[in-house]
Amino acid sequence: MEVGSVREKILIALLIHIYGQESVDTELPITEPEKDVIVNGTPISIKTKSGKYLSGVKVVWTVDRQKILEFAENYEPECDMLFAHIIWEEYGGLYYFTRETQKSVLDDIGVDNYLKLPKQGTNPRGIEMSSAALSILTTHSDSRKMPILWTVKDIDYDPYKRWIEYWEK
Repeated sequence: MEVGSVREKILIALLIHIYGQESVDTELPITEPEKDVIVNGTPISIKTKSGKYLSGVKVVWTVDRQKILEFAENYEPECDMLFAHIIWEEYGGLYYFTRETQKSVLDDIGVDNYLKLPKQGTNPRGIEMSSAALSILTTHSDSRKMPILWTVKDIDYDPYKRWIEYWEK
């Protein structure tokens, strides 16, 4: 959970840079089911995915079977989504899907095709957005996309030494 929070903070810092600190509300509990940040009064969910394939993006984290079924039965996007698709050494992008666009795609393909429910008896830790839904959203005419060439930079320090020195403080 913490790794996801750090990734979100990087993108929230970008939003603060663009819109200014006064326009970005970051004081949301980590337990909020979708909202990660509010920008100019608009709640936004932040999602990231590494790799070429558009799969594995969690809509909600839970292992409780009853809660999974209830969530799917009542699902409707509650906020806009900022989606970072990271493909190292290739172009991926940063996407923005409005709540209305997400609802339109959900209505068009239906909840059974929009969400990927985990198989019973497994421990997948949540419900995913289907790769079909994510593919439609990333190419939707109302979605915004900023292509990004994700490059790996050489680390110019010994990570063990850096963290040993940190822990010694």
